[in-house]
Amino acid sequence: MREDRVVTPFTEEQAVALARRAYGLDGVARALPGEYDSNFQLKTPDGPGFVLKVMHPARERAFIDLQCQVLEHLAHRAPDLALPRVCRARDGSPIVSVADAESAERLVFVLTWVPGTPLAEARPHSPELLQSLGWLLGRMDAALLDFSHPAAYRELKWDLSRAGQARAGLPHIPDPGKRDLAERFLVRFDAEVVPALPSLRRSLVHGDANDHNVLVGDPRALPRQAVSVIDFGDAHHGLTVSDLAIAAAYALLGKGDPLAAAARVVAGYHQAFRLQETEIALLYSLIGARLAVSVCNSAYRKTQKPDDPYVTVSEAPAWEALARLAEIPPDLAHYGFRAACGLIPVPRTEQVVRWLKTCDPAPLLGLDLRSAPCLVFDLSVGSLLLGADRRSAETEVLTRTLFGAMKEAGVEVGVGRYDEVRLLYRSPLFGASGNPTDERRTIHLGIDLFTPPGSPLYAPLEGTVHRLARNQAPQDYGPLLILRHQTDQGVPFFTLYGHLSEETLAALQHGQRVERGERIGWIGAPPVNGDWPPHLHFQIVTDLLDLDADFPGVAHPSRRTVWTSLSPDPNVLLGIPAQRFPALEADKAATLAARRKALGPSLSLSYRQPLKMVRGFGQYLYDESGRAYLDVYNNVPLVGHSHPRVVRAAQEQLALLNTNTRYLHDNATRYAERLTARMPGPLRVCFFLNSGSEANELALRLARAHTRQQDVIVLEHAYHGHTSSLIDLSPYKFDGPGGGGRKPWVHVAPLPDTYRGRYRSDDPEAGVKYARQLGEVIDEMRSGGRGLAAFLAETLPSVAGQIVFPPGYLAEAYRYVHAAGGVSIADEVQTGFGRLGSHSWGFEMQGVVPDIVVLGKPIGNAFPLAAVVTTREIAASFDNGMEFFSTFGGNPVACAVGLAVLDVVEEERLQQRALRVGRHLTEQLGRLMDRYPLIGDVRGAGLFLGVELVRDRATREAAAAEADYVVNRLRECGVLTGTDGPHHNVLKLRPPLIFSEADADLFADTLARILDEDAAQV
Repeated sequence: MREDRVVTPFTEEQAVALARRAYGLDGVARALPGEYDSNFQLKTPDGPGFVLKVMHPARERAFIDLQCQVLEHLAHRAPDLALPRVCRARDGSPIVSVADAESAERLVFVLTWVPGTPLAEARPHSPELLQSLGWLLGRMDAALLDFSHPAAYRELKWDLSRAGQARAGLPHIPDPGKRDLAERFLVRFDAEVVPALPSLRRSLVHGDANDHNVLVGDPRALPRQAVSVIDFGDAHHGLTVSDLAIAAAYALLGKGDPLAAAARVVAGYHQAFRLQETEIALLYSLIGARLAVSVCNSAYRKTQKPDDPYVTVSEAPAWEALARLAEIPPDLAHYGFRAACGLIPVPRTEQVVRWLKTCDPAPLLGLDLRSAPCLVFDLSVGSLLLGADRRSAETEVLTRTLFGAMKEAGVEVGVGRYDEVRLLYRSPLFGASGNPTDERRTIHLGIDLFTPPGSPLYAPLEGTVHRLARNQAPQDYGPLLILRHQTDQGVPFFTLYGHLSEETLAALQHGQRVERGERIGWIGAPPVNGDWPPHLHFQIVTDLLDLDADFPGVAHPSRRTVWTSLSPDPNVLLGIPAQRFPALEADKAATLAARRKALGPSLSLSYRQPLKMVRGFGQYLYDESGRAYLDVYNNVPLVGHSHPRVVRAAQEQLALLNTNTRYLHDNATRYAERLTARMPGPLRVCFFLNSGSEANELALRLARAHTRQQDVIVLEHAYHGHTSSLIDLSPYKFDGPGGGGRKPWVHVAPLPDTYRGRYRSDDPEAGVKYARQLGEVIDEMRSGGRGLAAFLAETLPSVAGQIVFPPGYLAEAYRYVHAAGGVSIADEVQTGFGRLGSHSWGFEMQGVVPDIVVLGKPIGNAFPLAAVVTTREIAASFDNGMEFFSTFGGNPVACAVGLAVLDVVEEERLQQRALRVGRHLTEQLGRLMDRYPLIGDVRGAGLFLGVELVRDRATREAAAAEADYVVNRLRECGVLTGTDGPHHNVLKLRPPLIFSEADADLFADTLARILDEDAAQV
């Protein structure tokens, strides 16, 4: 047929008339893109609509009948799949014939419209989405195995078994480098796929599951799913595996890690429809061939239709994908696809390991570790030996730590574990990019043997020198030796020795044979050995993947299964008894299961996919895989996670004394003096406790003792603690799920919210008006014969949505409270100690001095410490004969920690930093607000900020679902935030005060990227 024949386009008006005449459908038509045929979406008032397809005059009826019968077969065999359904015309036929402007016959058929977003337009392509795409295609191909149609046996340029024919397009590729790249994959197709064609399964396939023909569902229904495949115009009888190869080829477009993207599609497909091992082995070549066919076709079509955008819609990303694919060793791709299918990634590894278990290897260090004492270290991300301080991984420090432990244990050899997750690797070589939250290489693929430099090294098995290399990259192998061996069945494998001395390279030659037990080198010293503590990195490799000296000794966690299959446990040759190895930490799934069994079910977890954190330092938390998460959420570690000075203060005091406060100790008085010196004059008396909840409880007792009244006023949506009486004082709790409602002695005043409340930010009297409402609450309370004990309020309410009071509010509110005989309690748990930048305390922003101040959480930098600061008059009222005692409140260790926190805040000028960085972050957020209508408001001060998300800025409809999506996506991108506010639509930003401008930029850039995704659109 002549598809290149020029025909007059079918118009939208003609499509409407045709649909009404032939199918009885009334609607509005919109033209859809197509290479040859005319396609229209027909929108109808009573449903999702239809697709009207007007075929090119050259199309044969049998070809259209094929499409219709395929869809009807799938509707019968896989009715649960949301595929298009064939609609019958008025006369009952699935196909009708019309004449076009040139009086040529054009065949027409109608399908149901399937709602969804093309995969090409959907962002992001999550692993779950890509896996669902594979599952969908697997279900479809399984259902089509027994389908046959005469028209399916046709010659088609997109038939993947004919990919070699794409060579005709190579001369039309002007760039010689690109031409060579495409030809390389076509040559590989001829060499790898063509000989296997007779043995490969064939069946009816869709043939074009590209990213424009795949529809995905609701972006906010996480995890997002592929829901349908459209356009069966390229259906043909071909390689059964081709649908998978084509989908994988398009799924990896634009991906930084194309192998991971393709593997997810493979995993889903295999789950639905089991692949044969030959098909898995050829997938890399088939994916590359499809991309090569695509670019060759685009090059040719551009010579025919240079201005047709449909021809080149995927050309640029296809070239990029080909280039990335070419960088992946084909065998590595094969192993990755096997792993995705749940198969042993490297089949030969089992055979090699079985043979090694029968060997009698010579001791590597001349010391038989099967019986000789050695010390196995924990160098993992959660190592207590190393702690969180990054400086513990510096060569000199690490050397002292490890060799000091060996000396204390009286052993000559220290051991670093295989398959251990480590954060020791500081070089950029181990990072995926400059983004600190990206996945890094952390999985150790060998065993380390720590021993003094110059110690001799002996060959465990006979072999030949395969590679000698001098790797000068920091934190890498240093001088390197690779020996080649083989099993008794002739299966090759390698042993790798890293961090050797320069003399090793001079003593050996490439290809040299070495005997079992022959000396092959010496342990190197830093910095020549890669700048590491003296040790041997010993690794077994069953396939070098042609990487040789570039073969990694540390792998990415996401590829752990493949790389540990390529490099099995070297202890099969060393023989160190298993009981010497400390138990590895439970994985996240095991920890979650144990938590559900052992802890109360109401104990909440953050995020849809919970995180397991094992380390924290500075503004970062680290999960069990070693991935870093920028903490923009936890205000508790005020001066940063595991701040060395704070840690040292706790360790030193705990090593000396920790006891209760019935004894005199200078730490308590010293800390009370330092703390009250930061407060306004009347606030000079301290009480110490363990938590903010305890502190608020005590503040209530102080107020009630002083006023001899019971009733308390709080603000809407407030939260003040988890004890019974504080739940009663927290509308966020008592009005929420499981709450018991308001108690008679609790009174709730309107929240002074100038974005969403009754009085807005454009009202200069808003503060006075909101305070007047509080006064009305007091009047109503007193008219009922009740007396006021206290007004308890956060000075910048956090759970209520990071609220900033309008000017003058607290001054007027406190005036009403004092006039009624009550006292003012300022809850500064979230905002104190300089977080606001411009002021040390939130109440200072309002120009007031409360009667009682409550402090908690951050003042101990996550160590249990809280305080209540009040006036001498109120403290005297509390001294009524009833003893106050908190066993551990203000103990020597807690106060030592509190003093260290104060020192760090002052000496590192963290309040000034909060002011500077907070302004920078606010400016960044303001720019985002200009670009994205979803952001309705940015508010706060210093490093206490809120970003309110709305669906409509005029109505201020809360975007709760969008906020949940954004927070969970930020978590996936390595940034931790949370939501607050009565509608759960406010992003709360309260990072440690060591947060930097670079951190602010990383957060803003990541947020912008997520707001560009279709799920975040309004």
